Amino acid sequence: MSNEKKRLVIAMTGATGAIYGVRMLQVLREQPDWESHLVISKAGLVNLKYELEMERSALQALADVTHGIDDIASCIASGSFKTEGVVVAPCSMKTLAAIAHGFGDNLISRAADVALKERRKVVIMPRETPLNLAHIRNMAAATEMGAIIYPPMPAFYNKSDSVRAMVDEGVGRILDMYGINAGLFSEWKGL
Repeated sequence: MSNEKKRLVIAMTGATGAIYGVRMLQVLREQPDWESHLVISKAGLVNLKYELEMERSALQALADVTHGIDDIASCIASGSFKTEGVVVAPCSMKTLAAIAHGFGDNLISRAADVALKERRKVVIMPRETPLNLAHIRNMAAATEMGAIIYPPMPAFYNKSDSVRAMVDEGVGRILDMYGINAGLFSEWKGL
């Protein structure tokens, strides 16, 4: 039996919602059988500082491994490097378009492209609204290739009492797709 950790790529772009990527890294840090691989765009770093007043070094400290956005020779740019997949949280419409059309011009879109071609799970959290037809078509194209589109929309039936609880629910549901039960959301049992 192998003692190797499972690997998950967390990619953060310039769309608003940096808290989702940060929270995923925090939760993954608590999972002894998982290794997180972070890649963040330049615009993602701007939003990280603006939205959370967080520096790059603090974000990188949450990840097991950090990769540069332009490092297309990185291990996560190859299908031979085994990961469980990629979560793009948050995902800009630019990055969604790149993923939907196989345009791997940076490490985020390349890592997602690799995961899709290897039939690994790719979860995309698009965070820009309102949507135009190009956005909707790009979501459809990414879905047709196997990606899961998970907009960060709170489930109000859970009666969450804080933004943190709403973020945790989304993060928990996404990580659950990878088999990680972080106890961040309650399964719906009906009325």
